[in-house]
Amino acid sequence: MGTYYIPRNYRGESRILYIFTVKSLITTAVGALIGSIFLLIFKAMGMTMVGAIIMGVFAFIGFAIGALKIPTIVGIPVTKKIGGEPIGEIILRYIKFKKNRKMYTYTKEEK
Repeated sequence: MGTYYIPRNYRGESRILYIFTVKSLITTAVGALIGSIFLLIFKAMGMTMVGAIIMGVFAFIGFAIGALKIPTIVGIPVTKKIGGEPIGEIILRYIKFKKNRKMYTYTKEEK
């Protein structure tokens, strides 16, 4: 008898604290690092609570970029094209598109 490879579902095994994948943990840390700059600025002015709230907001934005996906909403045409894709990948594609600076146009030729 031969041996056969049985595929295994690895989905969800890269989770650290159930809500954090490696990607979302890294983006949350980057957001918190950016927010900590504001925390230090506001701490120097004596408004530590405001700085902590801003740091939390930046950390949440980082988490959203790393973990959330765009929902598919039937009434909105744009979400039909990008529905189900992570926000981080959409942002990276937009940056690459803007960096390219080439414009492609389509003209319909009639024969």
